Amino acid sequence: MDEPIPVTRAVDYGTAKLMPDVDRSRAWLLTMDGAPQSYVDLDDPTHLEFEYAQRLAHVLDTVAEPGRPLDLLHLGGGALTLPRYVAATRPGSRQRVVEADRGLIALVAEHLPLPEGSGIEVEAADARTALEETPDASADVIIGDVFGGSRVPAHLTSVEYARTAARVLRPDGHYAANLADGAPFGFLRSQVATFAAVFAHVCLIAEAPMLRGRRFGNAVLLASHAAPPVAELTRRAASDAFPARVEYGAELERFAAGTVPVTDARAVRSPEPPGGAFSVG
Repeated sequence: MDEPIPVTRAVDYGTAKLMPDVDRSRAWLLTMDGAPQSYVDLDDPTHLEFEYAQRLAHVLDTVAEPGRPLDLLHLGGGALTLPRYVAATRPGSRQRVVEADRGLIALVAEHLPLPEGSGIEVEAADARTALEETPDASADVIIGDVFGGSRVPAHLTSVEYARTAARVLRPDGHYAANLADGAPFGFLRSQVATFAAVFAHVCLIAEAPMLRGRRFGNAVLLASHAAPPVAELTRRAASDAFPARVEYGAELERFAAGTVPVTDARAVRSPEPPGGAFSVG
């Protein structure tokens, strides 16, 4: 069998590269302009290489009883890591993936095809536009994992956006987003305040060193009207290879104290990561 070789292609929003993992025979790393974007093991879709993906998977595992099919809306597709995970762990789930980059969709379909009967549908569209066109109370979970380069687009950070997500979710639904920031956490604090203005419950999952301001990194924000599974999330996050904390309630209120919700008129992108924070060779 021929050894897999890297694939590099110009797509709509940059240069995508698929690199085989030398330690796993059918696993691939997707980068965009040198920044890690997705990791997929075609033989084992439950293997999640990136810590933020593991934390989003903890959310997906705990918001409903194990194995129950869910209706999911994924904003941001990449190599479809989490949709593949859900298809494996919650068979029968209906999943709609919105990815703005048509070239990236084509690259992934060609080299990392989905299994037959996955229940995953991929469409090319802007995430905010697609969300606004989605029917009321039609999703159990919305996953927000959209980055323009290494930054979350401004139009996916506002109160108006959060209200639209709340409209699309069912009453017991959950919104989970992959965000990135570093001290003094102006962006992350604003996102907590923004979603707390719309949802009854908000929590944050991140590594302690990141929350202490020691480095730039990813954090998962979870928002819902129903109480989130904080105890189980805390247990799972603490047992990760790189343990994380769950900030909720009074601790999270202190974190975001003095921060006002962001409107469309004031929204800005997440900050530029420091040089080398997310890049690979």
